[in-house]
Amino acid sequence: MQPLVALPDAARMAIRGVLTDIDDTFSTEGRITAVAYAAMERLHQAGLLVIPVTGRPAGWCDHIARMWPVDAVVGENGALYMLHDEQSRVLRKRYAESDPDRFATRERTAGIAARILRAVPGCALASDQPYRDTDLAIDYCEDVAPLPPEAVDRIAALMRAEGMTSKVSSIHVNGWFGAHDKLTMTRTLLWEAFTIDLDAERARFAFVGDSPNDASMFEFFPISIGVANVRRFTGRLEMAPKYVTERECGAGFAELADFLLAGR
Repeated sequence: MQPLVALPDAARMAIRGVLTDIDDTFSTEGRITAVAYAAMERLHQAGLLVIPVTGRPAGWCDHIARMWPVDAVVGENGALYMLHDEQSRVLRKRYAESDPDRFATRERTAGIAARILRAVPGCALASDQPYRDTDLAIDYCEDVAPLPPEAVDRIAALMRAEGMTSKVSSIHVNGWFGAHDKLTMTRTLLWEAFTIDLDAERARFAFVGDSPNDASMFEFFPISIGVANVRRFTGRLEMAPKYVTERECGAGFAELADFLLAGR
């Protein structure tokens, strides 16, 4: 990982959008700081597309799309996107899976969750699980005492044994059925909502994250950035970001915003 300042000026000035994880990237110790939120607003006011790409639930995405200074949001690790049409005042939703598939998945995940909770002492169903439309989130350090890496790996392995895709965030282990992930739904969103071919335009988007569930985004984007706390996952990342901020969490996000907006 190179320091953020190593990003060439020409690449920096060509950026048209910022894609960001939320937990421990935009947030700090579970809170959105005024500094981070103001940084997001400045990016949006400067005309850049701002899109959170998160593992958080559909219920949160409804609020984010309506209330935050963003253009859209991708949620549940790529299971859906939402955007609020300001002219029609309509919230648009798009899911990776059909309604019948999502309803069937809910029945399956309840049983899987119960088995994981029995098998891994100390973990818990994530407090935001009731607001999820598709995936299963097991808490390993948000509202429970932090579990060791072996326990986190055990949760992920149990999900995979059930046929789920599993990814580790900075607070949860998420599992879901289907081939979607953060990258596939981001690609769908940008094409359907903004007529942007992400494969052709990926050099004009910056992605910032902090944990293993961001690996597909770190790999895909030439301008992928980790806030400094990404180093906590050294050795556990399938793909590391190309650049890294000096500061952690929301302060690192604000550092990135200042860097991108300098000279604009």
